[in-house]
Amino acid sequence: MAEAAGAHVRHGVRSAAAGHGGSGPVSAPAEHVTVLLSEAVDALAIRPEGIYVDGTFGRGGHSRAVLARLGAHGRLVAFDRDPAAIAAGAAINDARFTLVHAPFSALDESLDAHGVGLVDGVLLDLGVSSPQLDEAARGMSFRFDAPLDMRMDTSRGQTVAQWLASAEVGEITEVIRDYGEERFAHAIAKAVVAARAGGAVSTTGQLAALVEKAVRTREPGQHPATRTFQALRIFINAELEELSVVLPKCLARLKPGGRLVVISFHSLEDRIVKRFMREHANPPPVPRGMAIREVDRPQPKLRLVGKAVKAGADEVATNPRARSAVMRVAERTEAA
Repeated sequence: MAEAAGAHVRHGVRSAAAGHGGSGPVSAPAEHVTVLLSEAVDALAIRPEGIYVDGTFGRGGHSRAVLARLGAHGRLVAFDRDPAAIAAGAAINDARFTLVHAPFSALDESLDAHGVGLVDGVLLDLGVSSPQLDEAARGMSFRFDAPLDMRMDTSRGQTVAQWLASAEVGEITEVIRDYGEERFAHAIAKAVVAARAGGAVSTTGQLAALVEKAVRTREPGQHPATRTFQALRIFINAELEELSVVLPKCLARLKPGGRLVVISFHSLEDRIVKRFMREHANPPPVPRGMAIREVDRPQPKLRLVGKAVKAGADEVATNPRARSAVMRVAERTEAA
């Protein structure tokens, strides 16, 4: 794969209609395609008067589709930490819709601030969107020579270039190895630190060239820098930490019968989601030696819904970036 972020990419919307104050359609931008659009919204099992959360607005593909199924008294709260996504969301003029500029890990405080308690469903579409990857200035792709930024929220935080300017070989090695599953991580880290003697590694082109020299072999069709760019982006945005923080918050906010739907694009993400859902779909452990009737056994808080869903051949053919998408669904039970 030639993309800087590997398959860890989600698209915006090609076309979808959304209710406009419950009375009319809102047209979506036409240049992007949302991965597993109908499958994800179907999995939410939308209740017309329900309250839903879209944790990753992007360009609004899933949000528009959810709004299209909500009734006049339904509500959708969407999150995104990308200022460009927030600006795009201004096109949705719908009283039922609230867009919050924050990472989804801020779920609790943001819902509280908007007077929202329990919700009927949460959708998390992980990874980066195509606009983030395709805009050279964001510095997420080696296809363009641009400032080495990679932040999802360009209004705050440290850029990759700033971090690489002072990180030690061991730190860089650990990030590239753990988040990129890159077996040449140490060689890449040494090359980066050595290159700093001649000036900062501040552009995507510089980094890609260093990685290309350090990586001796690579899978057919994959650029040598793919794993490194992916790893640095995941690290600088704390993507796996954000996911680990938000999942328990989602569980706590779901009403009985509410659905948690998560689309992952990377094995590390999917592993976190899979383990979380399985852990809470099993009954809590009973203290050792305690006799308890089966009817009195504590019940699990989640029920797994179906098997993992992947994009079909037709979707992958029209949108190759969908090929690594994995969707998992769980439903909140009545258990306290």
